[in-house]
Amino acid sequence: MLCGALSVLALAPFNAFPVLFVTFPVLVWLIDGAGGRYGGVPAAALTGYWFGLGYFVPGLYWIGYAFFVEADVFAWLTPFAVLGLPAYLSIFTAIGFALARLLWTKNATRVLALAASLTISEWLRGHALTGFPWNAFGYALSEPLPLAQTASLIGLWGMTFLTVAIFASPATLIDRTPDRRLAWRAPAAAIALLIVMGIFGAIRLSLHPTTMVAGAKLRLMQPNLQQDAKFNYAAKAEVMKKYLALSDRASGPQSTGVRDATILIWPESAFPFFLTREPDAMAQIAELLPKGTVLITGSVRAPDLPRGTPITRAYNSIYTIDHDGSVLAVYDKLHLVPFGEFLPYQNLMEKLGFEQLTRVRGGFIPGTVRHALPVPGAPPALPLICYEAIFPGEVAGRDERPGWIVNLTNDGWFGISTGPYQHLEQARMRAIELGLPLVRSANTGVSAVIDPMGRTIASLGLGVEGILDASLPAAIPPTIYARVGDIPAAMLVALGVIVAVRRRVAKRYP
Repeated sequence: MLCGALSVLALAPFNAFPVLFVTFPVLVWLIDGAGGRYGGVPAAALTGYWFGLGYFVPGLYWIGYAFFVEADVFAWLTPFAVLGLPAYLSIFTAIGFALARLLWTKNATRVLALAASLTISEWLRGHALTGFPWNAFGYALSEPLPLAQTASLIGLWGMTFLTVAIFASPATLIDRTPDRRLAWRAPAAAIALLIVMGIFGAIRLSLHPTTMVAGAKLRLMQPNLQQDAKFNYAAKAEVMKKYLALSDRASGPQSTGVRDATILIWPESAFPFFLTREPDAMAQIAELLPKGTVLITGSVRAPDLPRGTPITRAYNSIYTIDHDGSVLAVYDKLHLVPFGEFLPYQNLMEKLGFEQLTRVRGGFIPGTVRHALPVPGAPPALPLICYEAIFPGEVAGRDERPGWIVNLTNDGWFGISTGPYQHLEQARMRAIELGLPLVRSANTGVSAVIDPMGRTIASLGLGVEGILDASLPAAIPPTIYARVGDIPAAMLVALGVIVAVRRRVAKRYP
């Protein structure tokens, strides 16, 4: 558990990845000593479970903030969320450790066995029951930026394999070998690999300086609204007044407000009402936008129903709106948040008196297809709403390639905590993987414009109200990961398993 808790320091906002050189070797030694029945597999699984619990509780404590937005309704659920979700996620680390024990050897190849096994279990965590790959181990190498460039080759799961293999390698220093120099081979190879990754990243960064899309000027509005205002229809006028005033605020002596921008961007679920069913709000937007400027905004969207039909469910959507108030395109969120936007076994849970945090009875309706949003004056944009940005491979290996990623989010649920910084780090990894710039608009931070190499061009901090003006970075040619997806990562895992199995069979380990 202590090793798990300390390992969180490798993630944002701390990014102290060398701590893993201390914590991961301990995991190897604990699996070495896993004895008892069934070849020590149950003991290794239990070790993995406690490590996972130690990793996920401090890594995800900020989820508890969301239950105090409406404390009178949800506060009592805080312990279940802060402990229950980590207790579930730790099952996957237990699976990874158990699988590693099945492949275990008595030399340095056991490090590859652990790397392959944990990559498999982390992939499962990212896909099972809609998936939750938050804080995957591969994010430990997202800083410094040169190291993160390897994600353009092998993606998050390949980075997870390398992270475990590199940082677990010092465990071999205590191995008994006829020649003590042999014990240094694995850590020496790990250090050499880190150096190669750094050199590759530095060269890649130098070969791809930031370039901008001609004529595309962004303005991101970060309102820093309290959650009770965002979901209160009575606050409609107050919300619109703030959005309109903030969007047209001058950012400097030479600024002319929104007229400086060709693309104005507002965050996720921006309004406490159905935007397109409020003609006065649409008219205010049309009045705000000068000719040649479009608005990209989040909004809850009512389904298309016959007039007079009660609206009981809705979509979490992104609209592109032209200067005359016409809707140019709509995207409906595909990957909904369990317990936030829907309940597993929704009907049964509601009968038992439960409801999700957004309090939309029946849950949000998932979209049907991910598609690029056409944006006048700019390349098409890949829309990702909130935590959709934590899922790698959204467009990897597909023919359709957008020109940039637009990520609208509302991290106001999680207060001033590590959560929004982790979210930003994971979204930035998507830019590096795909070679696409990322434009991220958050209700309360961190809003940012990031180029396709992961460089932050401009940003607004957590808990800050303001606007952010920037040019739109241009995409680079598709990366290897964008072309072939997780194939390189699968090859790494297969190699690790093959090496471990061959060694185990050759030595006939029990």
